[in-house]
Amino acid sequence: MLKAVSDFVARIEAVIAASLAGAVTLLILLNIVTRFAGYAIYWVDELAIYCMIWMTFFATSVLLKRRESVAVGLLTEYVKGGTRTVLAKISDLMVLLFGGILAWLSWRWYDPVTLYQVGFDLQSFQAETFNFMYAENTSTLGIKKFWVWMVLPILSITLTIHGLANLLCFEAAPEQSGGTT
Repeated sequence: MLKAVSDFVARIEAVIAASLAGAVTLLILLNIVTRFAGYAIYWVDELAIYCMIWMTFFATSVLLKRRESVAVGLLTEYVKGGTRTVLAKISDLMVLLFGGILAWLSWRWYDPVTLYQVGFDLQSFQAETFNFMYAENTSTLGIKKFWVWMVLPILSITLTIHGLANLLCFEAAPEQSGGTT
């Protein structure tokens, strides 16, 4: 069940990452055309940057789920069988721990309990916590930055799901062949 959930989440993340990659491309092309025409749309730069950030986080989550992230192959290249399995499990455990720590930090940062306790009054929330994240706007888009930063709690949840699924539903990585990396 957990593996099926992880696979489903990874498929959604891959679609989102691919869509955001397309959006980044279109936004940059729009920026080039409008600047060439002398009518630059200034918010396009900022939106392209935020799309690229979200794309990177979603793609990273998918790669970590598939165990295809960039790695130093020096150690795993020379070990076989059981040792390679142990190293892969340690890697999965590190992904799980990172996802859990990021979830905890996101919870502390967003502090939804205190926000609820003050009746979603941002002035009271800021006075009590000295946390101004809900009040800060983006430079040109004019939206609250906490919406942009929402990728971090989302990533923490998906990394935790993928790390736990990879750890509990372990399938040995195929033996690599070819030259050194």
